[in-house]
Amino acid sequence: MSFKPKSLCVFCGSRVGNDPEYVLEAKRLAKKMAEEGIEFVYGGGSIGIMGTLAEEVLANGGRVTGIIPDFLQKLEVGHHGLTELIVTDSMHERKRTMFERSDGFIVMPGGLGTLDETFEILTWKQLRLHDKPVIVLDCKDYWKPFEQLVDATIEGGFAHEGVKGLYNVAKNTDEVFESFKTIPNVQKEVLTSHL
Repeated sequence: MSFKPKSLCVFCGSRVGNDPEYVLEAKRLAKKMAEEGIEFVYGGGSIGIMGTLAEEVLANGGRVTGIIPDFLQKLEVGHHGLTELIVTDSMHERKRTMFERSDGFIVMPGGLGTLDETFEILTWKQLRLHDKPVIVLDCKDYWKPFEQLVDATIEGGFAHEGVKGLYNVAKNTDEVFESFKTIPNVQKEVLTSHL
């Protein structure tokens, strides 16, 4: 099915990483989202890939909604120049609000927090709690180990092979938007094959 989002949540790092291409790809993605009139929803930070995306979307006239828990806001890592900043009481409320405010999800390079958000949103999709697209933006093969881990769960007998249909993989921003034309329908067996 073809997909035309009004808002996209990007899971990504609060650091910029060791390869400058991560930041460059973030800027390309941000510019494209602004040009397409897609609201950028994210974790509300002013640093790392998160901050780069926010600044670039705003610089190109786009709308940015940040969602940050109070304790991180108090550490002064929250971005104060956003279109909208929502402060939550907990990390759980932050993730729920990000989910509710987004039509789909893009995963850029990041650390443990990015992995946490990604696995949770994929698990919810496996449980058929949503059917929103999840695109893994595999810039510079950063997410190759992630794909190997998913393969290991299948090979080990802990997941149905259909879990690969829970997400699409794109190598760059152009492929992200191209993949919106072919969002797979998740097989029921992904959840029920072992029951």
